[in-house]
Order: sequence, then C-alpha cells, then structure tokens
Amino acid sequence: MTDARSDHVVFIVGGAVAGSEAAFQLASRGVTCAVMEQHDRPYGKIEDGLPRWHVDLRLQEEKRIDEKLTHPRVHFIPRTRLGSDLTLDEIRSWNPSAIILANGAWRDRTFPLAGIDQYLGKGFVYQNSFVYWFNHYLESGYNGPRYVPEDEAIVVGGGLASLDVVKILMLETVCRALEKRGERVSLLDLERNGCRKVLTGMNLTLEDLGLKGCTLYYRRRVEDMPLAEMPDNASPEKEAQAQATRRKLLNNFADKYLFKFESLRAPVGFMAEKGHLTGLKMAHTRIENGRAVVSESTADAVPAQMVISSIGSIPEPIPGVAMSGERYVVKDERTGELEGSDRVFVIGNAVTGKGNILVSRRHGRTVSQYMIEQYLAGAASGYEEVFAGAADETRRKMAAVVGRLSLQPPPSRQRVSELLSKIEYLQRRAGYGGDYRGWIDASRSNTI
Repeated sequence: MTDARSDHVVFIVGGAVAGSEAAFQLASRGVTCAVMEQHDRPYGKIEDGLPRWHVDLRLQEEKRIDEKLTHPRVHFIPRTRLGSDLTLDEIRSWNPSAIILANGAWRDRTFPLAGIDQYLGKGFVYQNSFVYWFNHYLESGYNGPRYVPEDEAIVVGGGLASLDVVKILMLETVCRALEKRGERVSLLDLERNGCRKVLTGMNLTLEDLGLKGCTLYYRRRVEDMPLAEMPDNASPEKEAQAQATRRKLLNNFADKYLFKFESLRAPVGFMAEKGHLTGLKMAHTRIENGRAVVSESTADAVPAQMVISSIGSIPEPIPGVAMSGERYVVKDERTGELEGSDRVFVIGNAVTGKGNILVSRRHGRTVSQYMIEQYLAGAASGYEEVFAGAADETRRKMAAVVGRLSLQPPPSRQRVSELLSKIEYLQRRAGYGGDYRGWIDASRSNTI
C-alpha cells in the first residue's frame, strides 16, 4: 500500500478500458488510484460484451488492462458495485482529490413497446444478457441467464452490436443442427470461415438442416448502418462512397452467415400466447429530415419464438448524478467534468456513447491527462497535440476547469492516511488480499 506521503488520491469506478487508462496515466505521475470494479475481473465489455470468438483481441486488451492495474500506485477493489455496495455520496464524504466514473454503458435501452418486458426470458431477450450468456455459458459453475437460440429469431437493431447478435444466433443454431446430424464443427471455425462456406464444403444448406435463419430488422436504410465511417463534412461523392461501402459490407456479412435483413422496418406491436412472446408487428418506415418515421400502412405480423432487442446500451442511473435522457450530463465531453458535481468526472462509453475500444481509451487518456492531472500532478505533455483541433469554446471551457481545479489543495497527510485505510477496508470486505496477478489467475481458474 502506498504510504501517506502521496499528495493525491483518486477513486475510479470501473477498471476496464477507460478506467484502467485513467488510473495508469494518473499513477504514472504519482497519484494514488483506487479502482473499484463490480465484478471479480475488471475487463468489462471486453470480457462480457465482446463475443468470445474475438480471442486474440480479448487477450490483447485484457493484457493491457492487467499491465495498467498492476502499477504500484493503483489499488484494485473487486466485487464492489457503485449504488449497492457503496454510494457516490459515501465516496464524496471521504473527500478524495477526485472521483472518475468509468462505469460504462451496461443497461440496455428500453425496447419501445409498452408491456413487452413482461416477457423477458419468455421469448424476449435484451442484447447484453444474451451476449453475456454466449460468452460464459460453457464455464463450470455458470449461474447466469440461460437461453436456447431459436431458428427464425427476430433481432431489432442496426448497430455493430446487432451484427454480433445475429452472428451468435446463426453460429449457435447451425452448430446445434449439425450436432443433431452427428456432425461436429467448431463454433470458432464456423465463425472464421462463415456458415455458407462450411455448409457448402459439407454439401449442405440451411434447408437441409431444417433451418431458415434469423432476420435483422432496421428502422433506417442499410446505407445508414454504421459499418463504415462517414467523414465529417463529407462531399456528396465521399458520402456516396461510404454508403456504397456500407451496402457491400452488410450484403457480404449476410451472405457469409446466412441471415436475412429487412431495412426501413420498425416494431409497433407484439403478439403473445400462453405467457410467451410469439412475435412482433412490424411497420414500414420512411426517412424524413434524417429521422425514421413509421408509415401509416398496416403492420405485418412476424411470428418468432425469440425476439432480441439490440437497440443500444446506456449508462446505469446513479443517485446524485444528473442525466439528460440516456446520458450523464457533462459540461464538455472533452473535459468529462460532471455537471453540478465538484471534482467528479465521467469517461468512456457513458460519455461518448460509443462501444469502441479506441474511443474509450482515448477519452480516458484525454480526461485524465489534460484535465484532472492539471491540478493533481502538474501539466502533462501532449496538451497541444490533443487539443490542436479544438474549437475556441472548448479551449475556453478547458481553461476554466483547470483554473477552478488548480485552487483545490491536495489532501493533508492525515486525510491521505484515512483514504488509504478506506481502500484497505474495501479490499478486505471483497476478500481481496492485494495481489492483483494472483487474484486474476485464481478467478480465471474458477471459470474453467
């Protein structure tokens, strides 16, 4: 444990991509960081939201997180969930130098049909729990949600995560159908080569397996799917190129994994029978002024034994943290300073709204290095590079935050000692002895 001569102590909620990056940046400049993690391991959506076929990427990102959290000034606190095990007000009352919320976006956006949630686990599923099941159901001792992927399932979405969901459905249903025929195919091989290629090599089709495949419904056009980045202020030619790329990527993906795609469709109702969801009523939409508007034509009844909502993830509400709609309210995304809360900052997906590893890491680095660190450990190098393209208004807000925070004195030695004692108490309560590597190795061995 770092001794009480440390000038500043920062509490970070969430130890995944953004949280570990912020902890490392601050710790590297002499700031003691306590990283609170709700689970045994700090990997967040790298472990629970990134489908398990991303083997190399997961190992690479987990290794990065581990390296950052083993810094001697970083103190890991597992099994501690903000809101239930510890409140934000409690942490505030301890008067740390700052608090960083890096808790990500774990809550599924509510499906826009009143009453459908009564069928959760009865034909209706949200994306996050479905992907979590897929990633962990093979582990011994798994006690999370249980699902049986159904053929002809409906997926409602349109982002990159929805493509992961349809891919899981196709891989699982094809693997299970092949197994019934006495054919064993590795799910990872099926993912790598694609359903069409594998089945063709076996002289089989979906129809031979008794399958029809799932369908992805999207309220916008295929050209609107975020499969290829649309340049800022794109010329008509560049915009057309990006849209053509999106169409090609989606068509290739659907052909490889044999799912169907319906654009300009949105759910307006559902069907149920004997306490189980049996399908959705899907209406046509049109794009008006950039928005998808439901047409007045009659909706079609689409039967399905499984409906998966993949319409996005949002941060969990935290008592004392202002929200505007589905986001925490920050004064400026570049600074991460929480509106109405002194010395509380938000980083990563909860601010950016993007489940992107690089974006989360960059945001964690930006906020930690160029804002909080301005008063915790002195100016960081690279300031000019990161904000070179920033507008004057952003520079003004940033300077104002630095000016306010510069007035905050570091904690006294007594206060630092008390904060370190709090950290030790939380670690003991979680059963954590302080050996991060040993803890991670033990938690992994318990899931085999």
